[in-house]
Amino acid sequence: MNTLFDKIWDSHVVDSLEDGPDQLYVDRLYCHEVTSPQAFDGLRSRGIRCFRPEKVFCMPDHNTPTHDQDKPIADPVSRAQVEMLERNAAEFGLHYYGMGGPDNGIIHVVGPEKGLSLPGMTIVCGDSHTSTHGALGAVAFGIGTSEVEMALASQCILQQKPRSMSIRVEGKLGKGVTAKDLALFLMMKLTTGGATGYFVEYRGEAVRSLSMEGRLTLCNLSIEMGARGGFIAPDETTFEYLKGREYAPKGEEWDKAVEFWRTLSSGDDAVFDREVVFDAAEVKPMITYGTNPGMGMPIDGSIPADAPAKALQYMGFEPGQSLLGHEVDYVFLGACTNGRIEDFRAFASLVRGRRKAEGVIAWLVPGSAAVARQIRAEGLDRELEAAGFELRQPGCSACLAMNDDKIPAGTYAVSTSNLNFEGRQGPGSRTLLASPLTAAAAAVTGKVTDPRELL
Repeated sequence: MNTLFDKIWDSHVVDSLEDGPDQLYVDRLYCHEVTSPQAFDGLRSRGIRCFRPEKVFCMPDHNTPTHDQDKPIADPVSRAQVEMLERNAAEFGLHYYGMGGPDNGIIHVVGPEKGLSLPGMTIVCGDSHTSTHGALGAVAFGIGTSEVEMALASQCILQQKPRSMSIRVEGKLGKGVTAKDLALFLMMKLTTGGATGYFVEYRGEAVRSLSMEGRLTLCNLSIEMGARGGFIAPDETTFEYLKGREYAPKGEEWDKAVEFWRTLSSGDDAVFDREVVFDAAEVKPMITYGTNPGMGMPIDGSIPADAPAKALQYMGFEPGQSLLGHEVDYVFLGACTNGRIEDFRAFASLVRGRRKAEGVIAWLVPGSAAVARQIRAEGLDRELEAAGFELRQPGCSACLAMNDDKIPAGTYAVSTSNLNFEGRQGPGSRTLLASPLTAAAAAVTGKVTDPRELL
């Protein structure tokens, strides 16, 4: 029997080149300000319009500041990129959610929360973390700028079909262990190249037990294992999350959609190109020590003896070292990995009744305006403020050094984002990837702390 990946992919193939790529129809194209300008210039140079503008949604997120969004962007490069996206969207008649507006945020947070990303879809964006949308049962992946132009012009892209991979996690996750910890655990086990060439389907009891926010986090990090993308078959959790959202089907159309979505599964006899199985009981709260997301370890563990010397030199660590008790300078909660309401609830639950450690700078950045509204509606902002924290405005923020929120050289940041490459959060910055609970523990203690001690 075919896998769910086969079902979705094959149903979207318009044509296939002999010994070549498939012409794949795209249900949804997302555009942000960084990878789209040249694509729109390509359309202009050929004198053509966007083929299906109603399928394209544009949003600035990488370059947007997370403060004073009612004022012009101070950085001239960031301002130019954001303004260009707005002009391009207007010229080509595309949906546009501008900075400071009620629908703005990180595109990989807004797409699911508005019901723009749906089961069975093919979804692309000029951004590697497009795999996030796979949590809804979609085949979603990042593409290059030339492919963005291709999708704008034809609503199709040329793409070689990846192989299929099953990652099954059985059993129950333990106390204080989140979807982020599970993702970092899988990368530790499989390495950053362990899923190269594959499209991953996450399966098993531990995966099914995740909330939709947790599933979005897990799928977000698929690319960091080298995978082309990752997804989870839709189920009742998916349907409950989507029902009533702005772009989700309504009335009889909803019933028809759910009936179809229930057919989207691989089945017990599906044949994958590769299958791996893990025990959820093995997963502990995780933290990274190096300069790629696969260089991770249990928070109560020690840096491996064979850890790459160059990475340890950059980070200021040594083989065999424990990170528990290591002082931190910055804490970042946010990004398309952990900028959703559940992440803020988790962070608030741990800092409640405590105070931010003196000397720690904490940036708490909602993934969207909608998340920010929900934080306030639930009173989480007041709890965070009482603990000494300040809520910032939506955006990619300190996930990457493309806006004002940069981590200074030589300082340590416990970050809920997705990448820890050299300079990713700012030139010379040192990033320790972790979950919202571990970030909260660091924020109130001023050092790397096992969150289980504070729960």
